[in-house]
Order: sequence, then structure tokens, then C-alpha cells
Amino acid sequence: MNLVQSITDPEWRRALNAFRTYLKLEKQLSDNSIAAYLNDVSHLAQFAVETGKNPDQITLDDLRQLVGELHDLQVALATQCRIVSGLRTFYRMLVIEDVLKDNPAELLEMPRPSRHLPDVLTNEEIDAIIATFDLSQPDQARNRVIVEVLYGCGLRVSELVNLHLSNIYPDDECLLVTGKGDKQRWVPINHTALHLTLQYIDTIRSKQRIRPGEENFVFINRLGTHLSRNYVFMFLKAAVSAAGIKKNISPHSLRHSFATELVTNGADLRAVQEMLGHEKINTTEIYTHLSHQYLRETISTYHPHYRRG
Repeated sequence: MNLVQSITDPEWRRALNAFRTYLKLEKQLSDNSIAAYLNDVSHLAQFAVETGKNPDQITLDDLRQLVGELHDLQVALATQCRIVSGLRTFYRMLVIEDVLKDNPAELLEMPRPSRHLPDVLTNEEIDAIIATFDLSQPDQARNRVIVEVLYGCGLRVSELVNLHLSNIYPDDECLLVTGKGDKQRWVPINHTALHLTLQYIDTIRSKQRIRPGEENFVFINRLGTHLSRNYVFMFLKAAVSAAGIKKNISPHSLRHSFATELVTNGADLRAVQEMLGHEKINTTEIYTHLSHQYLRETISTYHPHYRRG
């Protein structure tokens, strides 16, 4: 099933069908171009359904949040730009069809190459985030486990929410993770994260009523279905704020922090590449720049000649 077919919400299905007709009759695009536009707008539909919003309820802030998530998930810049172009065309159609008076995508900017290194978290900041969770509450106890796994294993948020019970190998202290392009890789999981995960499965998840078809997912919500990426974004943002951390943090920041700790402490770059599931080594090399920045900051803090300025 492709992304368009996965959208079952009736309001979004009607909007996508109207968009298909508009692209075919008004724009006279080819079938391949129409399919590409529909797929791109389906990213928004998927995001909106998770937050309970219809097409006419989407705001500019919603669109910016979606583009921000695409960036955090390391979607290629060209793909981000194409999706933004599709969103602009979609909302232009809704205005033309008098569904909307104002176009929320009119001021949506095209993504630009990132000029800043991503924010990373220290061990102390991770501990501060974990301390905000009320472990007497099942959802928050589960969220604490999620933070431990994201930081301890360097998973993408999409890999975490799609993690299956059958992907956990306790005796080997490893996870079998399915990454981009459905490529699988082995990722070690530290004893603490593994213990907490198994404890969550045994004491919290086992007491939940799980919907048919969702039985093998590790992390389950109150409705008995696996978590959405957007939920993980939202609870982590709230925890970061509650911890008093002023950095711009997303679930991907935990992956960055995992890799930065390894490289800073001398881990082999090829091993880090394998654990992160990077196809090319130059993607992993960003963490050498992060570690160099860390070293410069350390020197400037503690070396007397650096402190002179």
C-alpha cells in the first residue's frame, strides 16, 4: 500500500480526489506527475490525521512543523522542496475551489541547506529530561523507556515506532532494526535500556488491550495501536521544556547525541556508520565536526590562553 492509499480519513480522501481532478483537468499533468503530487500532499494528510485536523483547519504553523519534521527525519532537501511545492499547489486549488478564503501555504518558505550543526544533549540533560516523567503513570513510564532507547541506540523515530517484539534479542543485547529502504541492521542495546524495555513489556504493555494487527509493535498507546512519530515529537518537546532546556530538541537530537558521544570518545567511524544505518560514510562524518566543536569549546573553557580574550 502506498502513502496515498493509506489515507482513509474521509475529509482528506475527498480533498485528495479533488486535487487529482484539478491536476488532471486544469493542470493537464501526466499520470506520473499527478501521482507524485498526491504522494507529497499525503505526507501532510498523514501528519494532519494524527493531530485530528481537516484540510481546511491546517495553519501555516502546522505546515512549518511538518517541514521541520521532514528535516529532522533527514529527508533529502530536494524532496522537502518538492513536497513544499506540492503543498502550495494543493492549497492554491482549495482557494480556487472556494473551500478556503486564505492560503496557509502562501508564506511557507522553501527549505534551505542547514548552516547550523544540530543541537545535542549532554548526559546531564538526558537525566533532566528523564526526571520530568512521572513513572507512576504508565504512559510516562513508557516515554522514559523511549528516551532511553533513542539515546542508547541512536534509532530514527520512525525505526522506534515501528519496532516489533520479534526485533528484540535479549540474550544478544541487540535489536534488529528496519531502516530506510527496508534495510535491516543489528544495533546493540545497553543493559539499562534493554532492562527497562523488557520491564515495560512485562508490566505495562501486557496489561493493555491491543487492536488486531498491532500485536507485534513494542510501543503501544492507550488506544491499543502503535505510537505515531508526531506523538514522540510532542511528548519529547514537552519534557525538554519541563526540564528547562532551551535547545531546539527533537527525537532526532537523541540520535545525534548518541553518535556524538561515540565519536567524541574515540569510536571508529565505520562502526558508528553501521549502527546508524548510514549508506555513505560522509553522512556519518558530520559527527567528526561535532566532536571538533566540542574539543574547541573544551579548550576555550579550560585553557588559560584561550580565556585571555
